[in-house]
Amino acid sequence: MASVPDLRIRVLRDLPVRADGEFVLYWMIAFRRRRSNFSLQRAVEWARELRKPLVILEAVRTRYEWASDRLHRFIIEGMQDNAHDLGELRQSGVVYHPYVEPTHGAGAGLLEALAKRAAVVITDDFPCFFLPQMTKVAARKVPVRMETIDGNGILPMRAADKTFTMAFHFRRWLQKNLKPHLAEEAFPEEDPLARVKLPALKKLPAEITERWPAADFKQLLGARGLAQLPIDHSVTPTSEVGGAASAARVLERFLDSRLSRYGERNEPDANAASGLSPWLHFGHVSVHDIARRALARESWSHAKLSAKTDGKAGAWWGVSAACEGFLDELITWREIGFNFCSRNDNFDQDESLPTWVQKTLDKHAVDPRPNLYTLDQFESSTTHDLLWNAAQRQLVREGRIHNYMRMLWGKKILEWSTSPREALRIMIQLNNKYALDGRNPNSYSGIFWILGRYDRPWSPERPIFGNIRYMSSDNTARKLRVKNYLKQFGSDLPAASQKQMF
Repeated sequence: MASVPDLRIRVLRDLPVRADGEFVLYWMIAFRRRRSNFSLQRAVEWARELRKPLVILEAVRTRYEWASDRLHRFIIEGMQDNAHDLGELRQSGVVYHPYVEPTHGAGAGLLEALAKRAAVVITDDFPCFFLPQMTKVAARKVPVRMETIDGNGILPMRAADKTFTMAFHFRRWLQKNLKPHLAEEAFPEEDPLARVKLPALKKLPAEITERWPAADFKQLLGARGLAQLPIDHSVTPTSEVGGAASAARVLERFLDSRLSRYGERNEPDANAASGLSPWLHFGHVSVHDIARRALARESWSHAKLSAKTDGKAGAWWGVSAACEGFLDELITWREIGFNFCSRNDNFDQDESLPTWVQKTLDKHAVDPRPNLYTLDQFESSTTHDLLWNAAQRQLVREGRIHNYMRMLWGKKILEWSTSPREALRIMIQLNNKYALDGRNPNSYSGIFWILGRYDRPWSPERPIFGNIRYMSSDNTARKLRVKNYLKQFGSDLPAASQKQMF
């Protein structure tokens, strides 16, 4: 039956498939989309094999750490897109049920109630935040076979049998092993619901829909909708819109106008980055779709892959330099984070850092700090450093930080905190509270790179940093174009007042 690669399928509950179940249940928790979704594809395969309807449950709870208007709105906008895309399929035997928990714990029992009626349960395999524990606990209550499907990256997480601690080594391994996963049959179907025709299930039982009614998007996305939910209302939504439709527009703009300039992505004033990470994090777009679209622009074929496996970036794919750089970020640097998180439960703890990092940080833990700031001072952008304050303001306002500025942002938090452990706590708190792409393996890679993960010892040995790579705002301002960046984020004053400052 399976067309989803075996490496992507993991059994969470090894019980028989129930032949008398009413439907196949797909619990959508990480890959919140219709297109290029291995989990949905697997659920459709089961539904066709068993000749059952398919029920797709997409829910959002209120009691998760950092729950806020910003994160909730982005998720709910994605659910609204899915309701539009999937609601038309009811006559084809597909029922989509979006549920937004109105109060803490109101959604408890929903999955279990649906699973009792299901023949088999499929869900998403995401190695970060509270999702691994949530699915583990849920599996104990599911009375049928339950599978979790890995659709995180081009490389299945279980394809590598070790944790990679350097991007160079991971890239060299990819150059030797990635090719089979680039074959068309290794990619997900672009639309697993195309031409699907399953036995009819007009609606869910009243005992489900009355207790756990479908989300009212007009109300939730209205002026006061989020205000009724028990979440953090101080972290307000950004101008970015969640969902697959918005993700498609962002991808198209990037491919049309910025991919050719991707080599300038480290310049804050260049606006050359992809900007796709929020939609990737919430599963509104697939890495397979992004790679497929980018490579199509280059008229790429497998014959263009280099035979070299030396771990060097820049000349393996056989495409333009800009596209080579983008694919290295999209696959090497993004997926090394999934490799680490999927193999190390302590991925967000300081003890997961390399031994040399722990030693050098311990050696310099009591070094005098030239400046010390509290979490509140960092959060409110009230340090002495104008460039650092600008990066923090961007995070608070836009839910992201320019990638190069994020490195400086973290290095200064290390320098201005009472200890490396406190610096790590502050970085995780600020990033996960405000960043749309936080709470993700890739964002943890960025935070821990600041502290030395995926890096090497640097000389000379410095106070506070020891042998960890050092960065300064002065050098950054000299090296990069930041004038417009500072104009945009250098003050909380209105734009007219900012023009007078610079």
